[in-house]
Amino acid sequence: MIRTLFTLFAVGLVTVIGVGIVLTILSVAFSITLGIAGVLLTKVAPILLVGWGVLWLLGRNRRNRDELSAADRQWLEGG
Repeated sequence: MIRTLFTLFAVGLVTVIGVGIVLTILSVAFSITLGIAGVLLTKVAPILLVGWGVLWLLGRNRRNRDELSAADRQWLEGG
């Protein structure tokens, strides 16, 4: 009887410790993911958005994007 109770206690203790370790690992991974997402949204996204806006505004001035200028064509041909 005591042996059965001790076995149940040991299995329960191991289970609680195992679940605690798994939940700790999951929470650390979740925190790292939220941290990276926060940095990307607050530091990187505004810079990318401003760069995209500048390129979009500069690109509006070009009439036909398919045509190369004479200087570009000469440079690509290597001479």
